Amino acid sequence: MFKSVLLLLSGNAFSALMLLIRNLLVARLISVSDYGIAATFAISMAMVEMMSNLGLQQMIVQDKDGEDPALQAGLQGFQALRGVLSSLILLLLAHPLAMFLGVPHVAWAYQAMALVPLMNGFMHFDVFRMQRQMRYLPHMLTVSVPALVSVLLVWPLDRLFGDYRVMLFAVLAQSMMTLVTSHLTAKSRYRIRMDRQIMGRGLRFGWPLLINGMLLFIVFHGEKLVVGRELGMAKLAILAMGFTLTLTPTLVVSRSVQSFFLPQLSRPDLPPEKFTMIGIAAVEANLLNGLVQVAGIMLFGPLLVQWVLNTNYGELVPLLLFLSILHAVRVFKAGPAAVALACAQTDNAMWANLCRVLTVPLAWYAAAQGYGLTTVVWIALGGELCGFAVALILLRRRVGFDLRPLRGPVIACFLFLTLLFLYGLISQGILPLPINLNLLAGLCIATFGLALFMLGGLRRYVLDRKARRP
Repeated sequence: MFKSVLLLLSGNAFSALMLLIRNLLVARLISVSDYGIAATFAISMAMVEMMSNLGLQQMIVQDKDGEDPALQAGLQGFQALRGVLSSLILLLLAHPLAMFLGVPHVAWAYQAMALVPLMNGFMHFDVFRMQRQMRYLPHMLTVSVPALVSVLLVWPLDRLFGDYRVMLFAVLAQSMMTLVTSHLTAKSRYRIRMDRQIMGRGLRFGWPLLINGMLLFIVFHGEKLVVGRELGMAKLAILAMGFTLTLTPTLVVSRSVQSFFLPQLSRPDLPPEKFTMIGIAAVEANLLNGLVQVAGIMLFGPLLVQWVLNTNYGELVPLLLFLSILHAVRVFKAGPAAVALACAQTDNAMWANLCRVLTVPLAWYAAAQGYGLTTVVWIALGGELCGFAVALILLRRRVGFDLRPLRGPVIACFLFLTLLFLYGLISQGILPLPINLNLLAGLCIATFGLALFMLGGLRRYVLDRKARRP
């Protein structure tokens, strides 16, 4: 087990580290406004993905027929069709998106980005199928090698262009290497089939994930679109870099946790008591993920901004605390979503993310009225808090999952985040209360330790080898 965990975390962490280094290098080398434009490339890609994401990669892991070559060929055919359609959609949306963001001269770059979904459409699904046997090395190579190549290309691309095109061609190179690596690490011959029955199964499995993908687009990029349109590319660059520093680490661990626990939770012969035990561990692993992310950002985030980025990103430093809390709550939701996904309840995450989506119009109104980035982040945090509550309620009512063992860990985590939020308000002069900051900081540290101590379900799962056996 620990070898699998180490492989997952090291591979995903290396990939995320490479992409973080790439983004920091690009931000350091080009102007803030150009980095804002570069950040919109991720928005354009996510826009297409959210229109066509059916979770076919998760289906081959979760489905009882996942080892069937015919199912894999059918899913690969469906994925290829999806890639072609997504590419055409991005070509059509390129000019309207550039006009909406006020950068019409960048429309050609969005059109070039249409190559990314096309290449993703022809990935080999062996890298996902082998996760059923807890074999993660092919998938880790598929995410790590392209990320490294993308970083190595930044310097020569900057010498050639010196503007937002550095990010454009680095992303295109990464997608090409992902496609190549997925085929080089595969164990079976690549085949595609256009099977209407398998496509129907894929649609039935994936339609909630498709809607959730649309919601996730707004969750991850709604505020960025608002800020880019209302406050300009420079402000968008600040927010995008803040998302990179606070969201990327949590996503790495969250994906690793899902890849590790989903095959275990999806076993058809798993006794109910074992399902509950593993499910609690999965939820608490995501709580731990959020807690560690907040602690890491508080310790190293400001130093990273000051030492690596230029002074034009100084506005990001006070925003990091609130962004770290936002994305901690965001990753908390991944635990209930993973447990529900193992029971084929693919729409639980959709309803939880809807709460965050409903706050985007309010954030747009606030930005249009002249409120800054901090207010936009606070509004998003309110949506995530509501979404986490919905995720737990649905897990209890639709899956029948016993939430009582999670009461202590959840309460301790939110007590820590509440005190930290209060510390941020007082230390930045937003809320002038006569509270000693050193005392408040001590309370934050104490509640952080309490939250870690309360993660007993995860601790028992790690220590009890017999409990992990089917």
